[in-house]
Amino acid sequence: MALEIDLSGRVVLVTGGARGVGAGIVRTFQEAGAVVEICGRTSPGPGGEGPEPRFSQVDVREEEQVRRWVDEVAQRHGRIDVAVNNAGGGPFAGFASASPRFHRRITDLNFLSAVFVSQFVFPVMNAREEGGSVVNITSISARRPSPGTAVYGAAKAALESLTRSLAVEWAPRVRVNAVSCGLVETEGSADHYGDSEQQARVAATIPRGVFAKPQEVGAACVLLASPLASHISGAVLNVDGGGEWPAFLQHAPGTERLPGQASAG
Repeated sequence: MALEIDLSGRVVLVTGGARGVGAGIVRTFQEAGAVVEICGRTSPGPGGEGPEPRFSQVDVREEEQVRRWVDEVAQRHGRIDVAVNNAGGGPFAGFASASPRFHRRITDLNFLSAVFVSQFVFPVMNAREEGGSVVNITSISARRPSPGTAVYGAAKAALESLTRSLAVEWAPRVRVNAVSCGLVETEGSADHYGDSEQQARVAATIPRGVFAKPQEVGAACVLLASPLASHISGAVLNVDGGGEWPAFLQHAPGTERLPGQASAG
């Protein structure tokens, strides 16, 4: 029996919701009936199927821009039920050779942007008996070595720590959780993982053997924001297909007989 989540009438903010994982999160909340508002530095332009979320041009690294956006949404709807801190990312760069300015901007985008959004939505959510839900999008890089994107991984680790702290500090009305993403298939996959053959080899390092779809990340967000998760706060939900095959399994004797390991070697 299918279990549908109905978020009709709920107002949801999604940072960086114009493309990639963010667009999948937006679509999933819309399918659940929510009103979605997104922000970013660049307008998404014409979209695909379904209603377009309202877009606001905001640099989430700038606290005053974030404050104005949250205030405008709260005034427009009279409520904010869910905030998804999705904006993030960072190019590959060696730690020693990257500039201090680069490190600062990566930290601002992946950590401080979520700090600003969360801080400004809290009084709006906390003023209502129903409270609200904050969902932070983190990464598998938060809990394993992240060479070439070290500051990105460190910022996501900080975001997971913030999630657990705010879940306690803001209880009982505002729940705070995180979704930790593994590798996700988006329109930018080729830039990160190469052509289709290279992507297949990368996918083989995932126990399920495939990249996540953006909507699968969105489904986790909708679940955590819904009444079904009313007693879940401070959690980090992994959406990573089982994580990663341990490297030693490619070389240890006998492990080739493990289900799926032949494709991961």
